[in-house]
Amino acid sequence: MQVEDGVTRYRSIWLSDIHLGTRGCQAELLLDFLKHNESDHLYLVGDIVDGWRLKKAWFWPQAHNDVVQKILRRARKGAKVFLIPGNHDEAFREFIGLQFGGVTILEDTVHITADGRRFLVIHGDQFDAVVRYAKWLAHVGDTAYVALLGINTVLNLIRRKLGFQYWSISAYLKHRTKKAVEYIGNYETALADEARRRHVDGVICGHIHHAEIRDMGGVLYCNDGDWVESCTALVEHETGELEIINWADVVRKRQELKAAA
Repeated sequence: MQVEDGVTRYRSIWLSDIHLGTRGCQAELLLDFLKHNESDHLYLVGDIVDGWRLKKAWFWPQAHNDVVQKILRRARKGAKVFLIPGNHDEAFREFIGLQFGGVTILEDTVHITADGRRFLVIHGDQFDAVVRYAKWLAHVGDTAYVALLGINTVLNLIRRKLGFQYWSISAYLKHRTKKAVEYIGNYETALADEARRRHVDGVICGHIHHAEIRDMGGVLYCNDGDWVESCTALVEHETGELEIINWADVVRKRQELKAAA
């Protein structure tokens, strides 16, 4: 990790579940993250654009366009940028193997860290039983989720005016509902099993909006989270060490230091 002029440089950065095209997308926070963090490799691990939502209602403010432009600029400046489509931007799967604006589209890939470990990089919706076998139910769930995010947006406008930090209702409920915890556990187990099947050291995924790094029976499971609820990214240091960065917390601490100065 190198820091110069307020910009931290990592070997690799993984981002997923940005959901551009939705009101829940925290595009401004992501732009701030991209402003302060660069890398040699940038992986976009699915659900970058929310095609499901855009089909129902068009929503594309300038900040969402700025995110796309900033990513393309990274590619032009020499970063190796890869897009691995998810279920919400599954239309990109028709272009697997092609390159657009310096961004290479892949079904999945294997990333080799600086210390020689091999990680399967995949969105992960292929291992979600609801998405795979009952897609109609996934769409129903998505509608309910969007409604919850709408409530969350209003709540956080009020919290911001009162001087409180960002807080996610959906993340709170997800971590405290037995069925949700069971669902996450099953998903993590399925991805770890896939990593073993492919004889790699670990897996890096997204999809469930729950950032995590943990050992699962000798396989390192890594989920980079999302930019709707948690505003997190997975980064690789020059040593090969992997770390989750919670950018909402970083911004909050920055604001606290500024207020105290």
